[in-house]
Amino acid sequence: MEGIIPAWGRILRGYRPALSVEITRECPLKCPGCYAYGDDHLGGEVTLRQVSDFKGKELVDRFMQLVDRHQPLHVSIVGGEPLVRYRELNTLLPILSERGIGVQLVTSAVRAIPKEWDSISELYLVVSIDGNEADHDARRKPATYRRILENIKGQRITVHCTITRQMIGRPGYFEEFLDFWTPRPEVKKVWFSIFTPQKGASDEEILTPAERTSVLDELAGLRTRFSKLDLHDLVLKGLRNPPASPEGCLFSQTTINYSADFKTRITPCQFGGDPDCSQCGCMASAGLNAVGSYKLLGAIELDSIYRASVKIGHLARAATTR
Repeated sequence: MEGIIPAWGRILRGYRPALSVEITRECPLKCPGCYAYGDDHLGGEVTLRQVSDFKGKELVDRFMQLVDRHQPLHVSIVGGEPLVRYRELNTLLPILSERGIGVQLVTSAVRAIPKEWDSISELYLVVSIDGNEADHDARRKPATYRRILENIKGQRITVHCTITRQMIGRPGYFEEFLDFWTPRPEVKKVWFSIFTPQKGASDEEILTPAERTSVLDELAGLRTRFSKLDLHDLVLKGLRNPPASPEGCLFSQTTINYSADFKTRITPCQFGGDPDCSQCGCMASAGLNAVGSYKLLGAIELDSIYRASVKIGHLARAATTR
């Protein structure tokens, strides 16, 4: 799961967070169920479309101020649609690479990914695809299959599909999806998450517990046929046993999230609002929480070591600023 789970060795040497930034509020898509544009995503007083938005040198400067402040191990760049700000990213991405900061950029591939990005080290391009072609094109127009295939040429990407209830009524749906994407030379791997609702929500995308179990069993069985299906046992374990709350989620606790004005914090995690952790389907959360439950020498959970390292890191930072 490169680009998702920070290296535990570096975390143990002193707490440094991951950083997630909505680099723009703009997006040409209007996808059903998009959490970023939900009314409660930023706490209910303001929405993503209402916050300040920056361009050019001001965006680059403000972004790097966040990086300098938090000294992250890893940065996720989301939106909105990050490729709306591809000119600014042409400046930012090489700087982050030179600093040794891994970057995951999540896009709809609604426009061509710049050719020069292919040579940037520690850059992980993730293209969001909502199911098979007919379903995806209906939900994510103008980022259609046809446009994505054109815009990812010459790149190396990870395909990420968030599973919704609309996908699970047809036998062989996910096998068909993998049959289409895994043979393509641009695709390094395929990830699956499960739609995560807010508490009390009744979105049609929400899976029932039984449907969730059935889907995970199906995907586990497909791993032997599709080597690019990146679904480690740790991730499956985490998806089957989500954290009880944000306080118990290592991904939530290790990642600092900002909206497009570079000052509004998104809490308690990237979903914002009041997510239903009991139905969390975030593969990053699942993987990191499962890693945290592993025991060193059969005795000490990595989660315990991480939480101790956070306290030490905070104390060390406080001492240096006195």
